[in-house]
Amino acid sequence: MTQIYARQSAIRRFLEAQSSAGIVLMAAAVVALVIANSPLGTSYAAMLHAYLGPLSLSHWINDGMMAVFFLLVGLEIKREVLDGQLSTWSRRILPGVAAAGGMIVPALIYLAFNRGPTAAGWAIPAATDIAFALGVIAMLGNRVPASLRVFLAALAIIDDLGAVVIIALFYTAGLSLPDLAGAGVALCVLIALNRLGVRRLSPYLLVGVILWVFVLRSGIHATLAGVMLAFTIPMERTPGRSDADCVSPLHRLEQLLHTPVGFLIVPIFGLTNAAVPVLGLPPGAMLAPVTVGTAAGLLIGKVVGVFGFSILAVKTGLADMPAHANRLQLFGVALLCGIGFTMSIFITLLAFPTSPLLQAEAKIGVLGGSFIAGLLGFVMLRMVSGTESPRHQDIAP
Repeated sequence: MTQIYARQSAIRRFLEAQSSAGIVLMAAAVVALVIANSPLGTSYAAMLHAYLGPLSLSHWINDGMMAVFFLLVGLEIKREVLDGQLSTWSRRILPGVAAAGGMIVPALIYLAFNRGPTAAGWAIPAATDIAFALGVIAMLGNRVPASLRVFLAALAIIDDLGAVVIIALFYTAGLSLPDLAGAGVALCVLIALNRLGVRRLSPYLLVGVILWVFVLRSGIHATLAGVMLAFTIPMERTPGRSDADCVSPLHRLEQLLHTPVGFLIVPIFGLTNAAVPVLGLPPGAMLAPVTVGTAAGLLIGKVVGVFGFSILAVKTGLADMPAHANRLQLFGVALLCGIGFTMSIFITLLAFPTSPLLQAEAKIGVLGGSFIAGLLGFVMLRMVSGTESPRHQDIAP
C-alpha cells in the first residue's frame, strides 16, 4: 500500500507541475506573438541575435538552456521506463501504439503537402507538447479521468523519446570526429561513475558540461548531451518506501529541475521562438505548403494517428481502454495531442536552419494547428465529460 501511495503521489506531482508549466507557456507564447507584431519586434529580434561570448543569445537559449530541458526529458523517460508508468509491457502498449501512430500519420500528412527541400520538415508535426496538453486538461479539473491524464503523460514521454531519436538520426550533419571522440570519452566517464556507485550529482553535472561542449562542437545537436547525461544518472528502485523520490540521485535531480525548466527555461524558449512577425510575412505564407502541412499534420494527423491506432489496439485485444474513460474522451485527448509547441518549434529550427521564411511558415503552422487542436480538445472533453466521482480519482491506469 505504501508503495502504491508513493507512486501515485509522484505521478500527481508530475502531472500538476506539467499542467501549471503549460499555462505559463501559453502566456509566454501570446506575449511573444504580441511583441513580434508590435513596434518592438525589430529591436526584439536584434536582441536575440546579439552575441554573448561565443554564441548569440538565441543560441544560448536553443543550444544551452534547452539542453537542460532535454536533460529533464531524459530523466523522465528513464524513470518511467525503469519504475513508472512505462515499467511493464502492459502499461507501455497503449501509449506506445498511440505515440507511434501520432508520429507516423502526421509525418505522412506533412509529406503529402511538401516535396523537395521543404520535405525536411516532416518531423515537425510528430511531437506532442506535454506541458501545453496537460495545461489544457488542468483547466477541465476533474472532468477528465485520471487514467487519461496518465495515458497522455506516458504517450508524450514516448513521443519525446521518438523526437530525440529523430533528431539524432535525421538532423545531424557535418560531424567532427575529434569532438565526437571527446564526447565519447566524456560519456564513458559518466558510465564509469554510474558503475562505480557514485551517488553525488556534482561529478555527473561537471562531466555533463564537458560532454555538452564536445557535442556542441561535434555537429550533433548540443541538446542531445542532456539526454546522454540523463541516462547515466543513477536510479534505484525502492519498493515500499514512501520517501523513494528523495533517495535516488535521478529523483533528486528531476525534482530540482522541474521548477526552473517548467517555469523559466521553456517559457523563455517560447518567448524566443514563438515571436513570429506574422504581419511582415509575404501574403502567401499563411497558405504555404509548409504552413498547411504542419497545421494539418498536428490537427488531423495526430487525431487520426493517436485515436485510430489506440482504437485498433483495443479492438484487437492488444491493450485495454484507460479506466473509466470512453471513446469520445479518448478522442478529445487525441485532439490535445495535436498541441506540438515546444518540440515542434525546436525541430523547425533544425529542419530549416538557413531559411527564416520557412521557419516562420512552420511556426505559423505549429501555432495555428496547436491552438485549434487545443481548443477543439478542450471543448470536446468539456462536452463529453461529467464531474468525476471520487471513486474514479485513482491514478493507476
